Amino acid sequence: MEPVYRTLEIAAKAVVKVLGSQITYEGLDNIPRTGGAVVAINHTSHLDWMFAALAVHQRRRRMRFMIKSEMQQVKVVNYLIKHTKTVPVDREAGAEAYKAGVQLLRDGEVLGVMPEATISRSLELMEFKTGAARMALEAQVPIVPMIVWGSQRLWTKDHQTNLGHKKIPIMVAAGSPLPPEGEVDELTSALRGEMTLVLHRVQQQYPHPEGACWVPQRMGGGAPSPLEAARLDAEWASRRAAAKAARRPDTAGGPE
Repeated sequence: MEPVYRTLEIAAKAVVKVLGSQITYEGLDNIPRTGGAVVAINHTSHLDWMFAALAVHQRRRRMRFMIKSEMQQVKVVNYLIKHTKTVPVDREAGAEAYKAGVQLLRDGEVLGVMPEATISRSLELMEFKTGAARMALEAQVPIVPMIVWGSQRLWTKDHQTNLGHKKIPIMVAAGSPLPPEGEVDELTSALRGEMTLVLHRVQQQYPHPEGACWVPQRMGGGAPSPLEAARLDAEWASRRAAAKAARRPDTAGGPE
């Protein structure tokens, strides 16, 4: 029954109701009813995981996630991690998290993975990490491409949250499953290609006012280009590394 996860499902539905968002689902029959599967999700918002999980819930299944290990320092989040089969990931030593993810898949769970690893400022698909493909191949389960679109209007990088804005439509579309075949790089490339097709199809169905900050530059929007977004990401990473180094105790020197 998993009462903690059930509570989260109820809470997520309540949040959507409060927001007044109408969620349109497409291709959910591509999510297997039983057995393990990797669901690869694009990443444009802090809320993508919630809409993706609700899509999987439509198939009467629950999606497990991987989360950065720093979140364990937040007591409430750490409690949820322990009671929802969430896998904490130490980005500097991810072998244990990888093993845990593969085991979940072998146990017949649906595991949500965001191959871009971070929110895309350009709102286009970034380069993919290979973890989704590697886990699918090792566990011998399919990868289901999934696109969430519209959530960037609610809460994304570099913009104020817009959670008070009512009735923002959300689209969630699942593409054709990719079988666990071939080499890691080949499967990763195929996954990115399939997700690109689904993303463009969804975008064609969604109204995009010209110049809006939540619209990709390719479509006449105000989001940064992929090149500009890469520059902003590099600057952010540099600042983060400097801040982390400043917090680290100075172990150099000392008495001789």
